[in-house]
Amino acid sequence: MTLKTDDLRNLTRDELDLKLSGLKADLYNLRYQAASGRIEKPHKVKQIRRDIARIQTIFREGELKNAGSPKKQS
Repeated sequence: MTLKTDDLRNLTRDELDLKLSGLKADLYNLRYQAASGRIEKPHKVKQIRRDIARIQTIFREGELKNAGSPKKQS
């Protein structure tokens, strides 16, 4: 099940951190299974990588929104 971006945006920073660490652990386990040749669902690797990217993108959007860019006055 892929994570919906709108649902992720409604989560707090702490909840996103927990999801991110869980996804990274899942990805590690899937890579270990793939290396040993025991992976049952190889498509899950791609799905988890994209979910991680979604969460990291939301983190970056928040940073850019909070930082803002001061405009130069002439």
